[in-house]
Amino acid sequence: MVKILTKSQIIEMEKFYINEIKSGKIFIYPTDTIYGIGCDATNDKAVQKIREIKQRETKPFSVIAPNKQWIKDNCFVNEITENWLNKLPGPYTLILKLKNKKAVSEAVTSTNTIGVRIPAHWFAKIIEKTKVPFITTSVNISGEPNLKSIKDLKKEIENNIDYFVNEGEINNSPSTIINLTEKEEIIKR
Repeated sequence: MVKILTKSQIIEMEKFYINEIKSGKIFIYPTDTIYGIGCDATNDKAVQKIREIKQRETKPFSVIAPNKQWIKDNCFVNEITENWLNKLPGPYTLILKLKNKKAVSEAVTSTNTIGVRIPAHWFAKIIEKTKVPFITTSVNISGEPNLKSIKDLKKEIENNIDYFVNEGEINNSPSTIINLTEKEEIIKR
């Protein structure tokens, strides 16, 4: 059964929840844009479980990077990318070429690219302390509307997650996606 958490409960027992993330638990959590569903992006079994929850066969997942250095260590970064990294944390997902394919589970992406973001939100600071990338994708069955509030959580999702970090209604737009895999930046959303 899903456990509902508040920010203060996470902060109060931070080490415990960091270990829960590292052990492969599935979280619904707030960001600076929308609620996300995620897990340790290096955990094959947990990432596959999110694929099953979302009924999403192959479309790649994005990750919250634990920090900018993780992005530089695992993705190709050029001058244009560096300019975008300077805008993080923020409401952006940067699509980058993956330099180190072992940086995330094979279930995250079947391509040589990855979406990375660092939200301007307290939950991203928890991810930073885990030192692992964390899946970030909208809370929904693929193709359906994004979750805005816990009251709209579908049973089929609720029954398959471990924690819901509740921050009330979040009615923002998803992050802006910037493709930086070509010679020029392309804003996709």
